[in-house]
Amino acid sequence: MVLFDCDGVLVDSEPVTNRLLQANLAARGLDVSHEQIITLFVGGTILGVSTQAAKMGATLEPNWVDRFYAQMFETLARDVTLIPGVLDVLDELDTAGIPYAVCSNGPHAKMNITLNACGLKERFSGRIYSREDVTTPKPAPDVYLHAAAQAGIAPHRCVVVEDSPSGAKAGIAAGMATLGFVRETDPGRMAPICDALFDDMGQLPTLLKLSAQARALT
Repeated sequence: MVLFDCDGVLVDSEPVTNRLLQANLAARGLDVSHEQIITLFVGGTILGVSTQAAKMGATLEPNWVDRFYAQMFETLARDVTLIPGVLDVLDELDTAGIPYAVCSNGPHAKMNITLNACGLKERFSGRIYSREDVTTPKPAPDVYLHAAAQAGIAPHRCVVVEDSPSGAKAGIAAGMATLGFVRETDPGRMAPICDALFDDMGQLPTLLKLSAQARALT
């Protein structure tokens, strides 16, 4: 089974969210660079962002998390796009008879918006998992182990596709092969964690050993 992270792997939502977050925090007294946003916050949760940003000096209102989610959802519904090549990968997985799911640190409400906007919601129907479904978010392995258990597939028969160190650590902790998608992520941060790196979705079928002759992960 192939377990995809959502943001930055299936949907190109991270640049949109990162710009929004950068402007939002600047308005609350915390100037952070694009590089700091990626290093500190990508792959985490918005609650985690609020905790870290407050420690760094941001003045956040008590309901900041809910307010930011509302702002983010409105922006993503308008601006999110599909990661190039994702549809071809899903088509090849379907042809090979290999199941797949999406496992995110984001809430279901966010995935409902982004996957729907990109035409993927129905394709992943019944196989959409959030940190809301488990006790502990990534880098804990919970959401990946939950998805595998729901499918009745052993962890060692799963491959995780991630674009953040936090998510990659979750995949490794789950006992799953973990591939790092470094289209927007510094490869140096992912290489020590992942089993392999790639920067184009067109490379993923080869990494998964998909072909007319190979109908299963090996």
